[in-house]
Parts: sequence; C-alpha cells; structure tokens
Amino acid sequence: MLQRFLIITIISLTASLGFAASAKDPVVAPSYAWKMLPPLGLHEPATIDTLLYNYFRQYVPSEVSDAYATTGNYGAEGLNMILSERKPMSNFFFRDALLPYIPTQGNHTFYNTRIPMTLLSYGAGGGRENAQDRLSMTFSGNTSQKLQIGAMIDYLYSKGSYENQAVKNLAYGLSSSYMGDRFEFQGFYNHFNTTLKESGGITDDLYITDPAVIQGGTTKVNPKQIPTRLTGAHSRLRGTELYLNSRYKVGYWQVTPPDPEDPNDTIEHRTYIPVSSFIWTLNYNNGRHRFDHPMQSDSDFWRNTYFTTDGTHDMTTYWSLSNTFGVSLLEGFHKYAKAGLAAYLTHEVRRYNQTPADTLELPTPLPEGLTPYPYDTRIAPNATENLLWVGGQLTKQQGRLLRYDVTGRFGLIGSVAADFRVEGNVSTLIKIRQDSVRVTAYGSISNEAAPYLMNNYVSNHFVWHNDFGKTRRVKFGGHITLPLTGTYVNVGVENIQNLIYFNSESLPVQHGGSVQVFSAALHQDFRVGILNWRNRITYQTTSSAEVLPAPKLAIYSNLFLLFKVARVLQVQLGIDCDYYTRYYAPSFQPATMTFSNQREIEVGNYPFMNAYANMKLSRARFYVMFTHVNQGLCGKNYFSMPHYPLNPRRLQLGVSVDFAN
Repeated sequence: MLQRFLIITIISLTASLGFAASAKDPVVAPSYAWKMLPPLGLHEPATIDTLLYNYFRQYVPSEVSDAYATTGNYGAEGLNMILSERKPMSNFFFRDALLPYIPTQGNHTFYNTRIPMTLLSYGAGGGRENAQDRLSMTFSGNTSQKLQIGAMIDYLYSKGSYENQAVKNLAYGLSSSYMGDRFEFQGFYNHFNTTLKESGGITDDLYITDPAVIQGGTTKVNPKQIPTRLTGAHSRLRGTELYLNSRYKVGYWQVTPPDPEDPNDTIEHRTYIPVSSFIWTLNYNNGRHRFDHPMQSDSDFWRNTYFTTDGTHDMTTYWSLSNTFGVSLLEGFHKYAKAGLAAYLTHEVRRYNQTPADTLELPTPLPEGLTPYPYDTRIAPNATENLLWVGGQLTKQQGRLLRYDVTGRFGLIGSVAADFRVEGNVSTLIKIRQDSVRVTAYGSISNEAAPYLMNNYVSNHFVWHNDFGKTRRVKFGGHITLPLTGTYVNVGVENIQNLIYFNSESLPVQHGGSVQVFSAALHQDFRVGILNWRNRITYQTTSSAEVLPAPKLAIYSNLFLLFKVARVLQVQLGIDCDYYTRYYAPSFQPATMTFSNQREIEVGNYPFMNAYANMKLSRARFYVMFTHVNQGLCGKNYFSMPHYPLNPRRLQLGVSVDFAN
C-alpha cells in the first residue's frame, strides 16, 4: 500500500509542478458553487474543498462529529451524538446510519466554473489485513456561461482493524445546471451501493481494557484475533435519487440607453428583469436494505426468531416520487419588492415492500426455536401512501444588512393530514469597530406523523405494529460570528413531545411526555505567529437521559504550526484531539441498522488524538497521519459504543490534486 501511494504522490506532485510552471495565473476555484434547498430549489452558497486546513480529517470517522457513536470502521454505521446537529429520522430509516458516506440531496453541490475542473483524491491506511482505501473524483465543466455538467464517483473499501468489520461502498452520480435569463434548471442523479460485514461487537471488552485477564497473563493482543459476537452477517444497502428542479421566469426587458458622456458607448443595453416564476420539482428516491445471516451458531444474539432458524435473509425496499408545483414573486424586481414570496403544492407517493407474504404464514405447531408471532393482525408486506401538502415561502437573500427565510407546509391528505412544519432564519450584520459581526436567529416548529416503517415492520428477528402519535418539536436559538477574534457562539433549546426512540430490546417506542434539550457551542481560534490553536466546545443537556442520551461536554482541540517552506510549500503540522464526557452510549443492532438506548455500559472520558502533517504545493494536497497516536498512554477504555472499540494506532496517507483542464 505504501509503495502504491508513494507512486501516486510522486505523479501528483509532478503534475502539480507542471501546472505551476505552465500557468502564470491559474484559475482552479469555481466561479461560484451552491447547494439546492428544497422544495423550490433556492441556492445556498457553497465551495469546493480545496483548502489545506484539516484535509487529513476527511479520512477518520470522528470527522463526522465531535461526539460520534460509531461501530469503529471508517465508512461504517454511526450516530451523531451532538443533538443539535442530528437530523430527524427519515422515511427509510436504514439509511440514517450511513448518511455521512452516501450522496443525498442535502450534500450535493453544483459548480459553475470558468474552466473545467477535476478534483481527484485518494486516501489509504493500514496494512494488508486492515487496509483502508478511498478514491474519489469530482468533475465540473461549463459548455457555456449558462450550462454546466458534472460527475462524481466515490469508492471506499476498508477491511477494518477488527474481524467481521469490512465496508465497501461505491457511489456515483451525474449533474447539470442551466442558469438563463428566462429558464433555470438544476438536477442530479446519484446512486450508491454499500456492503457491510456486521460483527455485533467483540465478545468481551476485556480484550481491550485488560487483555491479561482473559489471555492468561498475555498483554499483547492482535485486534484481528479478537472474537466477535456475529460471524457471516452482512448488511447491504443501496439507493438512488433523481432530483430535477426547473424554473421559468416571467418579466420584462429593461433598456439602458448609451452613456452620453462616453463617446465610445453607442449601444443600448438590454437586461431581463424577472418578476415572477413558475417552479416544478421532481424528486424520486428508492432504497433497498438486505440483512443476511446464514450462520446458526450466533442465534442467541437475538431474543426472537419468527420465521426460520436456517438463516436470516430480510429484505425491505422503498421508493417515493414527489412532484412540487410552485409560483413565486421574485425579490428585487422593483425597489419596493424587498422579499420573495412563493406558494407551492406537493404530491408524493411512497411504496414499501417487506418480507414476502408466504413467510408470514407460520406452521402449526411452531418448530423448535421459533417465536410466536407477536400480533393477531398480520402486517401487510406491501403498502402505498398517497400524500399531499400545501406550503409557502418568504425569503430575502439579497443585501448584506438583513437576510431571512421562512418556509412552511401543511399536510392535507394521507397519513400526513394535519401535519405541519414551519422553519426560518433571520440574520443581520453589525459593525463593531473594525469587525463585521454576523448575528443569526433560527427557529422551527413541527407536528408530524411517524414514518410508516416505525409503525409497521416485519423481519425474521424484529416485528412491530405500532400506532404512534405525531411528534411535536419546537426549536429556537441563535449564533454569532466575530471574524476578528475568531469566535463563534451558538445557543439553542428544543422541546420534543412524543419522541420515538429504540429501547433496550431494539424496538421502537414513543415517549409520552416531553424532552427538553439545551445546547451551547463555542468555537474559539487563537494565533501567535505560526502557532495556531483552534477549539470547539459543546455543552448539552437533556431532561431525560434515559430517553435521549448524550455526553454533556464534547471538545475538539487542534494545536498546529502553519508555515511555508521555500515560499511554495504550505505546511500544517500538529496534533488534534476529540474528547467527550462519559455517558450511556447507544448500542447498535445490525439487523435493522439502528441504535438502541441502554443503561448498563458507559463510554467516553477518553481523548482520541491524531498526529499529522498536512501539505499543499500548487494544486496538490497531501497528508501523513498517525491516528490514535495516544493509544496506551491515556487508559485503554477506547470504546465508542458498547462492545465496539475505536481503531488502534495506524499510519494513514492521502493525496488530492485539483486539475484545471
């Protein structure tokens, strides 16, 4: 692996030096980039990742969150334990555990570039038994000033440091956008296919915390030789998303006569001023989850087995198709039009397919090892939902002093009848001496039905049939940014009523009361010459840790030197640390890819540290990193979840090259 990586690094550096020599003023950054906001396709500014700072963290699981409950392997399942950052449960809940590694509407970026751009990245680590590789490519090019096409591919393969932990994920996609005077279009097609070995965790935590006890005095342990609770179990998850957004703008031509004071200006200038627009958005989603476990020796891992003891082959599929039609009055077409106003209607069809119907008919009497079906009423293996919402949007995206957006929708038909969600943001810029301080307030209120699969689910080891009520959420807060002092503060509160969570038996239940969450985050940067110290501190507390557990304090600290060598090589040399306080972390259930509350084992109070060197030369970035460099120096209880230890110390390397064609 090291030789292969060194060859790629040499090629990349050679190409980078060649680019630098051949271009006096290269343009490698996109002219502009954005993300698309549902449901009407508004733009949110974004950038391509070409910065030097913390490039190495893209290849460690803790990059997802300052408190991340993970099964340990890079690319595997995990849950963000910073509650203010966690997204609500989706309609196909199997995807939620892999969101950081799969393409979705929320993380897709569009680019409008002056010249074609290709970003090629490769990261590697470990040896033959625990190799980790990730190869990704992003391309964007403009055929004209208005029309853009793009593509991406991302291949991740990691064997894992422990047995039965391998991950393989292939994602790819195409995208395009057209930004004309009258017509706008933006759309993408993304697909992913992930296969994960499921270990169920190690059989005894003493292999990590005190191996001498369990190995008869021997303190050295090979992670690959630690027995796991499951063997031969696999989760397979794949999905596709097609998102198309188009907007036709109606307006008038504004004619500007030649400047009489400029003798060279003899041409009339015509500018199209849009007044209103008609919008259509199509979103198609599908997903397939399969859990296979052919081995019978691990049958005691599950409390119940309903259909067969010969091996588990659960299959759940889902697809949805939504169409949104909207009309809007655009911001800025007149000096009195200070905001944009829109109304829309969304229709969605959802289809669910679960365990085949023939497996639901259990023989009488039951064979040995099977559990009686827990409900008198059989759960239909197939179900279709027809849903309808009406909504509106008020936005002000122009200007530096005041910006705001408010979006709301109300359910009319189907299980979402009487559902509502309203969310909004308002920000202003305040001048304090030489600093421009951005102050933002945010808030949301919702009352929404439980996803279908939370009420109806059938598999070999888990069956539930619920009648959950609507979950009500009220959230508000604000954040302030002070660029001059490198300070960011975010304070928020949330009240959740009828929260759905998974109990200690890995079954969904609904909390009848309310849970309050308070969070406060501080980001503070310090710099003295080439010495930099960047910190993120998050404090959070919940009124019911049994229902919604989380560490009270999470810290990310990064101490590094930032300097140049020979005026061309940028170097970031340092050590960073993730730390969070002890708490009852959730346990992981491989059969459903869900996280369950438990009150037996605490994790945390352990610093996870990486020593690294980040470098950038022209358009090439590369890093060398020792992850978990403090292993054995700060205790041995380095678990992220019960029975799932973090990776031991290892060497990792990576390179990324920006090709401007």
